[in-house]
Amino acid sequence: MWPFNKWLNLSLSLVLCYLVVLSSSQNPVERFEYKYSFKPPYLAQKDGSVPFWEYGGNCIASLENVRVAPSLRSQKGAIWTKQTTNFEWWNVDIVFRVTGRGRIGADGLAFWYTSEKGSYDGEVFGSSDRWKGLGLFFDSFDNDNNHNNPYIMAVVNDGNMAFDHQNDGASQSLAGCLRDFRNKPYPTRARIQYYMNTLTVWFHNGMTNNEQDIEVCLRVENIYLPKEGYFGVSAATGGLADDHDILHFLTSSLLPPGAKQQEQVNQEDQKVAQEYAQYEKKLEEQKQQYQKDHPDAHPNEEEWYESENQRELRQIFQGQSQLAEWTKAIATGLDALQQKQDRILAVVSQGGGIPHQVVPGQPMPMINNDALLASQNSLLSTVQELRNYVIEINQKAEIMYPTHLI
Repeated sequence: MWPFNKWLNLSLSLVLCYLVVLSSSQNPVERFEYKYSFKPPYLAQKDGSVPFWEYGGNCIASLENVRVAPSLRSQKGAIWTKQTTNFEWWNVDIVFRVTGRGRIGADGLAFWYTSEKGSYDGEVFGSSDRWKGLGLFFDSFDNDNNHNNPYIMAVVNDGNMAFDHQNDGASQSLAGCLRDFRNKPYPTRARIQYYMNTLTVWFHNGMTNNEQDIEVCLRVENIYLPKEGYFGVSAATGGLADDHDILHFLTSSLLPPGAKQQEQVNQEDQKVAQEYAQYEKKLEEQKQQYQKDHPDAHPNEEEWYESENQRELRQIFQGQSQLAEWTKAIATGLDALQQKQDRILAVVSQGGGIPHQVVPGQPMPMINNDALLASQNSLLSTVQELRNYVIEINQKAEIMYPTHLI
């Protein structure tokens, strides 16, 4: 049995490795979309506005969060993106808190992706009924008294269906999960992904501060949402009331791996190049118009700058001047070496060695003539190499920067 078990474990390991590689190769490419996101600090500006978003009803934006609906009775509010998406597939991470003093809260929070913006004081968790798109509801109040709340559910509407409040939308829900998201020690999190017509929702219950403690709440395939739409969050209270706070709303577009990503990058590069060309053209027109209106105000600005030929000649002259300085310094060093060599050779030829001062009481030091001659030969060789190097530099300088161009 042992060889069979060993073979089985090896086979399972290979299959798992293949699945991991296959899944990683098919993962979509994410790109953060700042125009469809907000997060602290400085979430709201000094005037109370949220960049790229607009809110209304009883919604309140601060530096740290967006309170979609406060813990007062019969409050409604919503916040929506100002513009529609320009991407088909997306991923949204929401960090939120739903807190209240009572054991039971109301009414709940909703995430929206719709073809049109909803209202800010509507009947469905603070926004409009009969929407066209997706509504993901975090329902905290048990209207049907079936003891199945707090509940998270997804409802897709074509614009013709009215939400069934009395039954908590049980017959209209595509899928959902029973999860308590009220009064948690840490913020709760939801990740909503729509990719290749598949809707997946992950949920973090807020019991730990570890972002990886997330679980799948629902997954539904063959979902067809509008290719362009608005993101939004709404909330409402009733006879019971909770604070509904959004801390983060982070959106990423999803691209299939491969050519589509490069295609979008190329389109963006073309857009930037086109905008720059338009700006440059407009700037040139303004410049010409100013010169036309003020012919004597300033001299021709073109005279302030050197031409390409002038700049090239200046660079050639600077290069030749620098080479000349280097050549002069090397020649000076060679002359000094030559003089020193001549003096040493003269002493060696006359006296057989370099004279030394004799210290009284000590014997005459011995001179190693062979070592001295070898040293002089090495010095001669070095001098010759330096001369050849100087000649080579001059030849290259003449080729690169001909003197007649200066």
